[in-house]
Amino acid sequence: MTAPDHRLSGLRARFAAAGLIVLASLSTPQSTQAAQAAQGTPDGMALYEAGCASCHGSDGQGAPPERIAFDDPLPDLTDCSFASREPDADWIIVSKAGGPVRGFSDVMPAFAEAFDDEQLQAVMDHIRSFCTDRAWPRGELNLPRPLFTEKAYPEDEWVWTSGVNAEGPGAVINELLYEKRFGSRNQVEIALPFGFAETVSAPAGRDEGPTEGLASDWGVGLGDIEIGYKRALLHDLRTIFSFGTEFKLPTGDEERGLGSAEFQIEPFLALGQILPGDAFLHLQTGAGLLARGHREVVGGAEGGEAVREAFLHAAVGRTFTSGEFGRSWSPMIEVLGSTHLAEGSRPQWDLVPQMQVTLNTRQHVMLNVGVRLPLTDADVRSTQLLVYFLWDWFDGGLFDGW
Repeated sequence: MTAPDHRLSGLRARFAAAGLIVLASLSTPQSTQAAQAAQGTPDGMALYEAGCASCHGSDGQGAPPERIAFDDPLPDLTDCSFASREPDADWIIVSKAGGPVRGFSDVMPAFAEAFDDEQLQAVMDHIRSFCTDRAWPRGELNLPRPLFTEKAYPEDEWVWTSGVNAEGPGAVINELLYEKRFGSRNQVEIALPFGFAETVSAPAGRDEGPTEGLASDWGVGLGDIEIGYKRALLHDLRTIFSFGTEFKLPTGDEERGLGSAEFQIEPFLALGQILPGDAFLHLQTGAGLLARGHREVVGGAEGGEAVREAFLHAAVGRTFTSGEFGRSWSPMIEVLGSTHLAEGSRPQWDLVPQMQVTLNTRQHVMLNVGVRLPLTDADVRSTQLLVYFLWDWFDGGLFDGW
């Protein structure tokens, strides 16, 4: 164990004393809290002035350093890029139980004995008024991320996804995804896919028959690098609707099934919807277009148009919390459908049950585990085991908040 930091302990003691003064003022007969209790309706502005403004400032920009007894930087509540991202529930949890409940500094005191839940919500409603630009989607719309369906909410994340074939030729497919939000509604992303795949070859003169005894070879290859853009078009407190486009570069190892030899464009629309009872819905639909014509043989006739693919992804789930302040669990069911828009093509459908769970106290590092089950052509398409590791880097470092 390391020696205690006496300077920090002193700061905490002074802050605790200041907090006791605030709590004492809230308990006096003339306090705002008592007056509001008589009226029956919490006044968020008055409660904020009584319990929060001494540190966070009446304007939400933070009190001057000479007026506070600690060194921790105070957030600017008028900064929409910061203030809009978290849902009310997370702000209220920190206000109710103190900073450590979400891995933040313990100089943020707990106000559970001073304010009840209704009063804390009134304070939160007042804090929301500091961000005057309504173009920023609210943090409540940052719903749990499915394995395949693109979210409508713009994000700042690193996501590592891995998939393993459970049957048939072996393959381990990985993707490292970087997402960067800019402005109130926009996001850019870069995806780097790569993997290990097994190819099976028959001896000379043997074209058909069982796979026993066939030679196999494992190799590593790069997939099709993706560059994407997404913009939130419409949003309110329960719904967000976005448009996006992904560009796939022909960088993959086609022989190992890790990519293609064509430059592809995939425009899409995405919807996020908050449902009653902490449930949620994601929808995504779009098309895969080849940037230059590719002629294929379909049903014995040569086509003259570029191959086009349409897809529909949907995911529905619900979030559960361990206790009042604990880990979040989000079971989801995802349905994936796609079809080539060419004569004779059949749609393919998959079902993906999965579970996302937050790993750390701050809940900005998450894990999702699922399985992709082919519902059509199951005799030739493999079941896949899937997992992703997600780091919402805007909320802190990878090792913060544990």
